[in-house]
Amino acid sequence: MADAKLFTRGKAQELRDELRGANDKRDKGFLRKKTALKKIVANMTMGNDMSPLFPDIVQCMQIQVLEIKKMVYLYLVNYGRLRPEEITSAIGGFLSDCADRNPLIRGLAIRTMSSIPLPAIVKALVDPLRHALQDQDPYVRKTSAIAVAKLYASEPGRKVVEREGFVGMLRDLLADHNPTVVANCVAALVEISERGDDIVLKLNGNVAGKLVAALGECSEWGQIYILDSLLSFVPQTTLEAEQLAERISVRLQHANSAVVLTTIKVILYLMNYMEDDVLMRVLERKMGPPLVTLLSSGSEVQYVGLRNILLIIQRRPGILQNEVKVFFCKYNDPIYVKLAKLEIMYRLTREENVSEVLAELKEYATEVDVDFVRKAVRSIGRLAIKISSASDQCIQTLLNLIATKISYVVQEAIVVIKDIFRRYPNQYESIITTLCENLDVLDEPEAKSSMIWIIGQYSDRIENSDELLEDFSFTFKEEPAEVQLALLTAVVKLFIRRPTAAQELLPKVLKLATEEAENPDLRDRGFMYWRLLTSNPTAARDIVLSEKPVISTETDRMDKGMLDQLLLQTGTLGSIYHKNPNTFIRTAKARYLPDSPALNASSKRHLITPSGVSSSSFKAPPSIPARPVTSTNTAQSPISPAPGGGISDDVYGQLSDLEFVNGGGAGYQTDIPRPRGAEEDLLF
Repeated sequence: MADAKLFTRGKAQELRDELRGANDKRDKGFLRKKTALKKIVANMTMGNDMSPLFPDIVQCMQIQVLEIKKMVYLYLVNYGRLRPEEITSAIGGFLSDCADRNPLIRGLAIRTMSSIPLPAIVKALVDPLRHALQDQDPYVRKTSAIAVAKLYASEPGRKVVEREGFVGMLRDLLADHNPTVVANCVAALVEISERGDDIVLKLNGNVAGKLVAALGECSEWGQIYILDSLLSFVPQTTLEAEQLAERISVRLQHANSAVVLTTIKVILYLMNYMEDDVLMRVLERKMGPPLVTLLSSGSEVQYVGLRNILLIIQRRPGILQNEVKVFFCKYNDPIYVKLAKLEIMYRLTREENVSEVLAELKEYATEVDVDFVRKAVRSIGRLAIKISSASDQCIQTLLNLIATKISYVVQEAIVVIKDIFRRYPNQYESIITTLCENLDVLDEPEAKSSMIWIIGQYSDRIENSDELLEDFSFTFKEEPAEVQLALLTAVVKLFIRRPTAAQELLPKVLKLATEEAENPDLRDRGFMYWRLLTSNPTAARDIVLSEKPVISTETDRMDKGMLDQLLLQTGTLGSIYHKNPNTFIRTAKARYLPDSPALNASSKRHLITPSGVSSSSFKAPPSIPARPVTSTNTAQSPISPAPGGGISDDVYGQLSDLEFVNGGGAGYQTDIPRPRGAEEDLLF
């Protein structure tokens, strides 16, 4: 019968009758029995409840045919937990199979019992598992090694594993002559050490050397298990780290991308314990080509590789410093691959290759994908901040893109130009006119707030800056908080630089911010500016127009200690999310770079330990300056109220005549108790 015909929904009673009808002695090859079991497994796969057939399936355990055994055991694993009172009837069959002459059946019985973590099964498994760990056949030994890890994952099984000393038996199996058994033992020990609080896997140099010697004869999964376990080896001398890295570096040429990534993870880990710069550069050159080869795989593997590369080049930039062209985007790359490549291109760009990268980014800015175009334009601005010698080229490229008049391109360009102005103050003011010509296309909060910041920062050089800010103030109430805050600060800057120009605009914006705004941050800032301007204009100028710290690309870099920690997760979900697995997987443990006499100075300086940052990297907090005492002597105050209550030339004095909430600025509106049920009550 074709397998497709087996996947037809049937009733449990019909399948029971068919299973019982297959007991004909003339069916010597058990063909009818196999067909009936296949139908039951197929229905089980489709979600049909086949648990009523449990007693009939248990009776099939007596048939010593491997194919039937597999289907029976698959059924028992699926429904064993749901029928704890009936599973005990199968224990006799399990124990019989554990002593079978066929090693495949012995291994199958051990694997099935370890997959049903019920107290009765766990208790019955103890003796068979102990004998299986010492079985003559390697298949049984390697299956029983994984069975120990499965047992440890359940609560009743964990107590049995600890009481019966199965972990010690696994440790002894590390010296097994069969590499597959060794690999499975390593996998089980790693799994147990990650789950257990009091069990930690630690390898010495001798055991680590034996594990590396077994790599050549292991399967791909076995190699991954063994390589991953080498992170439990802490080199005590630089020579140990160098020798081990040299021995496993041949795995960089493996065809399997998982083996390559795991090898790179171990080498990067061992490099923290090396001092020889020449050897480290040699290892870096060896790791480059395998990483580049990952980009010739499918899109999903490419993305995994790119996310790992992004971590690696931040810690070891020399690995791919001359390979920026490899990360140029192809027309048929998925968007998630393109965005990952853009970030890596930015990281690898230097003065020597900035021109070709800029030309490539300019091409990307003409693509149809909006998200990709935005990221490309933003990358151009970040390059201007990162490489000062290329800032002129970047500005010219951005101006060319603004000339296209494409809305989202213009807005993204304005956002990054604001950052360039902060990085290079008083250097590119000549392009402000071009920016002001594009005010009509601004419809995004970030672009609006950036343009408002530029107008406020250079309000003394833009003749009609008061008119431009007044245009923005007409829609003040409808704007998001980000734009409102930027506009409030920009108007205050305009008032300080050109008091007469903002004589009417500032009171208007302050009243909107303090009386009609719902955002508490906006109200607080409005009250702060108003009080500052009315009490001490000189201090207001010093604070609002103070010299801002020059922005840099240092904030884009991840802390080296965190990088070392994340690089221990290379090839896992943690390296894709750029987070420690314990932050998004409940049972996961954080990995830390272990301290050692061989740990080099650079790694020790940024070392993160389970208790936090190491003492060598601790810095004393900066001392807090004393609060300045503000003079309250009105005779020394530069503010003089307007005589007669008329309009005075002293624009600062006019601010004190504003009618704020509660009859002045002495109190906040939010300080007053409000009746319940009021129309403007906040809803939580």
